[in-house]
Amino acid sequence: MASTPCSSSTCAPIQSSLFSSFTLRRRLPLVGAFCMLSLGLSNIYTPFYSSALKTGCVLSLLRSKLGVRSHSAIRMEANSTTVPSIVVYVTVPNKEAGKKLAESIVTEKLAACVNRVPGIESVYQWEGKIQTDSEELLIIKTRQSLLEALTEHVKAHHEYDVPEVISLPITGGNLKYLEWIKESTRE
Repeated sequence: MASTPCSSSTCAPIQSSLFSSFTLRRRLPLVGAFCMLSLGLSNIYTPFYSSALKTGCVLSLLRSKLGVRSHSAIRMEANSTTVPSIVVYVTVPNKEAGKKLAESIVTEKLAACVNRVPGIESVYQWEGKIQTDSEELLIIKTRQSLLEALTEHVKAHHEYDVPEVISLPITGGNLKYLEWIKESTRE
């Protein structure tokens, strides 16, 4: 994806308003950068976002200020050595259930990797009442074509009557990692 280079007359006011307003004169830590990009610039500073979007400066400004380099990242549709991939979220009631389900998913080659995130608290409505439970979150990286098989596997091996299985597309990333997802999963 090509970005329009910023001229000093269009980006200088935008850069100074964003970075002086929030005293972001130092490079943000990696986690902060991901949070900023995940939440969207409009949630941080709307005048900056709309001005930068109109002038085409968002990508070049972020790359220059945050030190983001794009040479090792790809867009999914731009490469034939990868397959359309997804991230799937599944919650489980405890550590033991998470470990067992994660291992069965990887063993069956339904996913290349499952991250287990302990200590989340879920608040939800079930059977007309608000419930709060401690759970573990599984973050599953797999092929888009395996979503149906993965969902059936989770439903067959899960304690809940209605287990959470939701997917998000992977639109790009580290080429070697995306190739590894393809190589580590069944077709």
